Amino acid sequence: MSKQTGPAPRDFWRVPTAELLTSLLAERQGLSSAEASRRLAAQGANTLDQQPRRRMASAFLAHFNSPLVLMLLLACGASAVMGDATSAAVIAFIVVGSVALEFVQEHRAGDAAERLKRSVALNANVLRDGTVTRVPAAALVPGDVVQLAAGDMVPADGRVIEARDFFVRQAMLTGEAYPVEKKPQELDAGEGDIGAAVNAAFMGASVLTGSATLLVCRTGRSTFLGEMSHALGKHAAPTAFERGTRGFGQLLVKMTAALVLFVTFAQLLAHQLSAETFLFAVALAVGLTPELLPMVVSVTLARGALRMAERKVVVKHLPAIQNMGSMDVLCTDKTGTLTEASIRLERAVDAEGRPSARVLELAWLNSHFESGLRSPLDDAILAQPGVDPAGWQKLDEVPFGFERRRVSVLVER
Repeated sequence: MSKQTGPAPRDFWRVPTAELLTSLLAERQGLSSAEASRRLAAQGANTLDQQPRRRMASAFLAHFNSPLVLMLLLACGASAVMGDATSAAVIAFIVVGSVALEFVQEHRAGDAAERLKRSVALNANVLRDGTVTRVPAAALVPGDVVQLAAGDMVPADGRVIEARDFFVRQAMLTGEAYPVEKKPQELDAGEGDIGAAVNAAFMGASVLTGSATLLVCRTGRSTFLGEMSHALGKHAAPTAFERGTRGFGQLLVKMTAALVLFVTFAQLLAHQLSAETFLFAVALAVGLTPELLPMVVSVTLARGALRMAERKVVVKHLPAIQNMGSMDVLCTDKTGTLTEASIRLERAVDAEGRPSARVLELAWLNSHFESGLRSPLDDAILAQPGVDPAGWQKLDEVPFGFERRRVSVLVER
């Protein structure tokens, strides 16, 4: 295996399995350890893009990049130069306090996010040298053969080459909260959407039931989740709150500068320019500057972040809180993305639309005795009281199929 190889095509689920194995120089028994190491060195680790955290000093100083804060610092310096130490100290305390409060909150949120990342580090069962070896998911390369079971996370994008009752949840990619069955089969050339890729599993999906053997086709940034992560990792545009605060600060700076220049120019025309004129201009600038505004904003946003933290929400960027609160209409698609994806059974009716306890009993027995994956509808049916399974015995079952769109059980009493 000395020939150079790379990731499979982006729509690898449309490529015939034999052709895919050939292009990846892979075998169903897996790669050798030496070949896996060579590919890992050539293509990089199977990890998403990580945005490096700024140093604490630079992150702290970045909070001073605001017209309002700079204006307050200028007023503080002018007060110190003119000998008004009390005003200078008060302004400096307010500015440093508000900036420090915002910095500490965001730094704590960043630490919490880092701890979450470390707690979900993945390992995978991989066929290497013909035997199953457990390795970090970051060490996977295209051509690896991974074994998946219930409870696992899919560590990379790949083709399902063997499967048994294999159901995954891939809401992170498609927004579809309900389980999706994956099975080895060849697809038509026209099926290009990942939602229709029933023969492929993607990084980030969770295995609900069954087992499967996955041929890794794309890793790291080239996966669909990696592309999403890279797009989201770009520098975010300023929030509406940040734009409003910056605009207000710029307006104050312009108004203050204009008034100071007007006073100075008027005194110059009157031939009365003196040190008192400069003192009056400084006092005017300090008086027009809302010294407590940065502190009020930081305290309010920090309080909101603490209240959200009590509900297990990590706020990494404080101005994002105001963005959420300023929304008039929130539109979302796909049940389960923001909702609980749960179903509640209101009533059971017969073919004529009349309430029927018999229909509920039969549905309850069907959901109770089926051996496959239970759907949210099954959970809603089983949550209904009043049905006793005692005395019933299961004889046979016809599992769920995409042609019949149902599961059937045969029971007797």
